[in-house]
This record gives sequence, C-alpha cells and structure tokens, in this order.
Amino acid sequence: MKSHTEYLTFNTRHEHEYVHITPQVEKAVRQSGIQEGLALVSAMHITAGVYVNDNEEGLIEDIEAWLEKLAPKNPAYKHHQTGETNGDAHLKSMLVHHQVIVPVTAGRLDLGPWQRVFYAEFDGRRNKRVLIKVIGE
Repeated sequence: MKSHTEYLTFNTRHEHEYVHITPQVEKAVRQSGIQEGLALVSAMHITAGVYVNDNEEGLIEDIEAWLEKLAPKNPAYKHHQTGETNGDAHLKSMLVHHQVIVPVTAGRLDLGPWQRVFYAEFDGRRNKRVLIKVIGE
C-alpha cells in the first residue's frame, strides 16, 4: 500500500463560493500512480466543506439558497459573542461536511456520469487549504 498527498490553496473572491476541483483531484490521482484505492479530499478549515454533486449552475444556486435557509446569516448566534461574525459559516460547513472519499479504479476517479468534486467556501477572502490524499496500490 502506498499514499500520495497534495494540498490545494484557495483564497476566494467572495465570502461564499463553490469551486469545481475535480480536475485537481484527478491530477493528484494521476501523479500518485495508484491504480486501485481511494482519494480522500478534505477541507482543512471549519468554515469550508467538500462535496460531490452535479456541476450545474442552477443546482449550485439551489444549494446556496438551501444552505442559507437552514443556516442563515444571523447576528444572534452565540458564537458571535466571541467577537467572530461567521456562525453561519460553521453551520453550513457541517451541512455539506468537510470531506469526501472517492474510489480510484484503474488509475482514475470512479465517479458517476454527472458527479464532480467541489470545494465549498462559507467564510472566504483568506487563505484556506484542501488536502488530497490518495491511498492504494
């Protein structure tokens, strides 16, 4: 068994942003040389997430609206008593989760026909990292 690790860095232009990162994950899998295994993609921040879904603009807008409905920007969050203003970002991160695992088969990501990997930023405009770890043989 072997592993390969890469890091992506993001500094988004907007507070909320959804970044299609499938090409970067595919590149990490190719560079790993692993033919059969798993690719772990993990946001290394508590106000960001990683998810798998369709790369369709309307759906991305629907995801943003859904997350805002479930975890709206709200000055009354108790977290804001610490001096922070990003309580909604923490909650949104929990909803999309911070990582995904994608199978690697024959040296390629084994995604369904419309599945793509995304980085979801909920407290942007500063440096954030995503870990890609490919494990297998």
